[in-house]
Amino acid sequence: MSASVLGHPALPSRWQRLLALVRTRPRVSQEALILFACLYFSLFANAVFWQSAAPHPWQQWRWTLSLFLLVTAVHGIWLSLLVWRRTARVVLSALVVVAAMAGHYMAAYGIYIDADMIRNVLHTDWREASDLVGGDILMPLLVALPALPALLVIWRVRLRDRRWTRALGMRAAFLAGMVVTGVLGVLPSTQQLTAFLRNQREVRYLVTPANVLVSLAKVVSEEPPGHKRVLQPIGEDAVQSPAATMRRPRLLVLVVGETARAANWGLNGYARQTTPELAKRDVLNFPHVTACGSSTEVSLPCMFSPWGREHYDEKEIRSHQSLLHVLQRAGVATLWRDNQSGCKGVCDGLPVEDLHARTDAALCNGKRCYDGILVSGLADAARGQKRDQVIVLHMLGNHGPTYSERYPAAFGVYSPVCATSDLERCSRAQIANAYDNALRYTDHVLASAIDQLKGLEDYDTALLYVSDHGESLGEKGLYLHGMPYAIAPREQLEVPMVAWFSQGWRASTALDAACLRRQAAGARSHDGLFHTVLGLTDVKTALYRPDHDIFLTCRGGA
Repeated sequence: MSASVLGHPALPSRWQRLLALVRTRPRVSQEALILFACLYFSLFANAVFWQSAAPHPWQQWRWTLSLFLLVTAVHGIWLSLLVWRRTARVVLSALVVVAAMAGHYMAAYGIYIDADMIRNVLHTDWREASDLVGGDILMPLLVALPALPALLVIWRVRLRDRRWTRALGMRAAFLAGMVVTGVLGVLPSTQQLTAFLRNQREVRYLVTPANVLVSLAKVVSEEPPGHKRVLQPIGEDAVQSPAATMRRPRLLVLVVGETARAANWGLNGYARQTTPELAKRDVLNFPHVTACGSSTEVSLPCMFSPWGREHYDEKEIRSHQSLLHVLQRAGVATLWRDNQSGCKGVCDGLPVEDLHARTDAALCNGKRCYDGILVSGLADAARGQKRDQVIVLHMLGNHGPTYSERYPAAFGVYSPVCATSDLERCSRAQIANAYDNALRYTDHVLASAIDQLKGLEDYDTALLYVSDHGESLGEKGLYLHGMPYAIAPREQLEVPMVAWFSQGWRASTALDAACLRRQAAGARSHDGLFHTVLGLTDVKTALYRPDHDIFLTCRGGA
């Protein structure tokens, strides 16, 4: 090939200029590259934020300009602290990819990225992650086309070398400039900004990648990597009533559901009978129950703690032991059987059966096991204890977005179903069909557990089921769960709850059936679980609150 061809002399001059521009590798300062990234994030990576904060930008140009300056300044301040010459390209590239993926999932599912959402991501296992991503792992980058040119610029430019003294001076000047930019964004709209932050404060969780950086910093500061800290004890005065030794041992099976919402629960009057098997058993249904949070990471530790939502203190809840530790200390045997992603600290140091590794061909596929695995061997797990015991069954339940994978084919009553993790590709009817099929399987698992408990003649048995949180199925453009509690829709917070007592349990505690029905009809919440279980197991402690024990007034002699 001749040199003339290599030099492209035959190309028009404008194409030669374009080719020369592409080949150019301009030398820029670190601060210039940071500013470029900040402008990219403000202009191209925050579509969901702009739709929520300034839906009419040209009519609200002053407000839009203020927000633009603020968002740019916030990212500039963060990046000034994170980005230095040796790591600049890697850090900025990672943030561009994170912003693209965050923007995709916020737009697709209507989620907000706060500390709880980051905690969900960090604590998820590979099975949950693969369910969410499915076959669409490249989708975030494909739908965020500006990410590709941004990555090209970041890796194409060359960074100037400076002495460390001059580099620090330039960085300080840039940081000061970002602060001034933020002030300029606040001054023209101080009153409107104050009202905005007071009335729509959750919108800040839509500013990406700042939402990821701030939330990640918060989570790491609360849960630093390294050796896991020991949980502080609670209920050290817990003892079981002397009367407990004078009766037959009790077995309470506490079933923690996953992502089941009250709106689709058949016993609550839903148009479809999603609970046909429970309807044939003598169960007590609670139609008005509110969850402690909108995600497992929040709800599970909260519902097993004495603080609950009424006195919610995330730091206290996560740093202290749970209801199960109090029971074990009082002499009640506990066992956690898990078909999910762990107990989030609730069962730390206590007997646990992780059922993910089971190979039952009828219930497991190598990746997941259906919730029937929790009931398989339940009676055998209970036998051998001569004292009261509480067995917790942690369900996979209706964990989304792949609802169609949560039940065997025999329970596919409603069709067609949504069979992809990208819910936007499915109709609301297809999503509801898959979700309701999964609820019917939960109904079957609960009914099977009750049938096993009926056969345990050496124990007085009871079952209490409650879901950890609900789910959005497209209402108001929202999917899945995990919204900040203050703005979470009722679909994510209202959950089903069911109780069943054997004849022996009813007789030994003189349970009043009419009283139980009245109690079930009232408004309840996760806050009652801690105290209700203490009451059912006759455990006495100063932590116990009689007014939160759902069944106290229905027990004879109470």
